[in-house]
This record gives sequence, C-alpha cells and structure tokens, in this order.
Amino acid sequence: MNGCSDDRVRGPLAGCAAGFAAELERLGYSRTGARQQLGLLADLSGWLATEGLDPAELAAGQVARFLGGRVRCHHGLRSGVGAALLLGYLAGLGVIPEQAGVPAAGPCAAVLEGCRHYLASERGLTGPEVARHVQTAGMFAEHARAADRGWVAVTAADVTGFAVAQCAALGRASACKRISQLRSFLRFAHLSGLTAAALAPAVPPAAWWSASSLPRWVPPGQVAALLAACDQRTARGRRDFAIVTLLSRLGLRAGEVAAMQLGDIDWRAGTLTVRGKARREEKMPLPADAGEAIASYLADGRPAAGSRSVFLRLLAPRQGLSAAGVSNIVAAAAGRAGLPRIGAHRLRHSAATAMLRAGASLDEVSQVLRHHSAATTAIYAKVDHAALAAVARPWPGGAA
Repeated sequence: MNGCSDDRVRGPLAGCAAGFAAELERLGYSRTGARQQLGLLADLSGWLATEGLDPAELAAGQVARFLGGRVRCHHGLRSGVGAALLLGYLAGLGVIPEQAGVPAAGPCAAVLEGCRHYLASERGLTGPEVARHVQTAGMFAEHARAADRGWVAVTAADVTGFAVAQCAALGRASACKRISQLRSFLRFAHLSGLTAAALAPAVPPAAWWSASSLPRWVPPGQVAALLAACDQRTARGRRDFAIVTLLSRLGLRAGEVAAMQLGDIDWRAGTLTVRGKARREEKMPLPADAGEAIASYLADGRPAAGSRSVFLRLLAPRQGLSAAGVSNIVAAAAGRAGLPRIGAHRLRHSAATAMLRAGASLDEVSQVLRHHSAATTAIYAKVDHAALAAVARPWPGGAA
C-alpha cells in the first residue's frame, strides 16, 4: 500500500486521478489537503489491485476492510468520514457502486451495514437518522461483545444493562432517542435471524411525561444580540446572519436550513420550499427581512461552488452545511454576544412564543411550525401568559 504522500495513482482507478484532482481544486482544497485525498485514491487503487477486485465490486463491507488497514495515514483519512468525498466522487462517475453511507468498521461491520440498508430501504429513514441508529447499534454490539460471543449468545440481560447504562449517562430526551434506536436495531436483528429470540421487548422504557416541561425559548433581546454578533461586513457574518434570521423568524429546524437548495426560493412569489421531517416539502411565505438577508449572502458572501445548497461551508470541501454545522453557528454567535450556549432549536421555540405573544392562535402557530399533531403545539400554551391569566381562578382563601 502506498504512503499517503504518494500522489502517483496506479491500478484500476488510475484514470480517475486527473478528474479527482480537478474536483479537489474546484472544492477549494489546499495543496496539502488535495495531496492527502489523492494519496487515499492511490491507496484504494493499489488495494483493489492487490485484492484482485474490480471497482464495480467495491461494497461497503470491503470499504470498511480497506479503511481498517490504513495504519500509516493521516487519521482523518482512515475513517468513513474522511473517505466520503472520494467514495462519492467515484460513485458519481459510476466507477464504484453507490455507497449507502459512511461504511461501518470493526468486527461487526457486516451486521451494521445490513442494519443501515434495512433502515434506509425498508423504513425510509434519512441519512442522518440512519447514521445515529447505526451508531447506537455499534455501541450495543461493543457492550454485548457480540463479535466475540456471537449474536445468538446476546441475552435480555445484555439489553437491559446497556439501556440502563445509557439512560444514566444521558439527558431525558437523548435517553428516549437512544432507547428507540436500540429497539429498532433489535427488531432488525430478530427479523434477519441474528438473534433467536425477540429482544426488543427487553428494552426498558425511559420515563417520559408528555408536556411536562416548558419550551426553552430565547427572549427577543437575546435574539437581537445574536443577530448583532454576526458581522455583516464579512462573508461568514452575512451567512450566519441569514441563518439566525431564518431560525428566529420562521422557526425552521437546523436540518431544514441545512437542506435548503437554491431552487427552493421563489423570489417572485416570495415563498420558500421547506424540506421537513419525513421527507415532506411544504411552501412557506418568505418574510422580507429574511429574503434580504439571504440575498445579501448570495450576492456577496457565498463562494462559487458546484453545490446547490444555499448555505455552504467556508473551508474545503465547499459543500452544504450539516444540521450540526447550523447549530454550531448559533452557538458561536451566542458566545460572541456573551450569552450562554444557545442551540438552533431554541430559536424555533422563540419564534412560536413570539407569535403567541403577538396574538396568534395555537392553530396558526401549528401551521407555521408545520406540526402534524395539535398535541405537539399544545406545549406552547404554557408560555401564553395572557391566555392563561384569562382562565386562571383565584387561589382559595386568597385576597378577593
């Protein structure tokens, strides 16, 4: 296997080197970053030749095996994340099969890849959701030492022990998600014959009382401080200002902002197509201030790139932001404003609270937030102090 600094590509992928180098330049990679990526291509091509594999036969499990053997290279290019750009490029050319996601590694790689395929094809989950489910599955496999003992030896005690340990280390919301992901994997394990018994019922429920908490919203003064912390004289500031404006004015989720495409904005009609949960697409009015913020970024801030995503990374590869990247932008703005850490979802709560306090009904809030259940919106009744005061009864024995 060639070292990472060797850009001379030999083997079945040699014909892709020039095109990949041009793609790296287009994406804004530095000379060092480009050499690392080309070194990865050289290593993969040499590994295919050594293994006697045709690129068209490169499945996710084989990618994991290749990455597991890269012990002399830069750590960022020894994982599926580091290899994602190259794999996506080769798949786009039709040289290798389309990869379902970041390939799993380790002794349970084949099982985790099977789970990934099941979640994407049978349950229709999106890429980020699939990744989170597979991560939980990998953690459980390590906890139960399934690779050493075999999956048939996994017991209900293993399941319970893992769930209890996870719930003890996580917050309530995160624990509930982890429990749901574990149940989903155990159903897959039973359906695929990995486990003889159905172990999903052995997962203990996480305590959760519906509507037991108040929405954590950001006061208007702090929202203004977040916006002011985005320096609109810079490309980064114009991008961040537009993102915070969308989150606070329209109540979008971080993933919805990250998923925005250039074609989603209808400037003539003044509407925005939002790609929400469960792959739903819904049109929303685009307020003038939000439209102006986006237009300012597009005209004088967004770098030239082949990506159709509205909001791009500043560094190579110049591609669309992730949901985590959007949340990090809000957190960074809070830090610059001297505020405690604020997540993107709190701005969604702020938008709902502001609408209620301006006189909007819960039904209207539900339409803006695109809730498909009235119960989801009902939690905001707790912060509608004016409406609550109108129905409050005097305390027994209190002053008249």
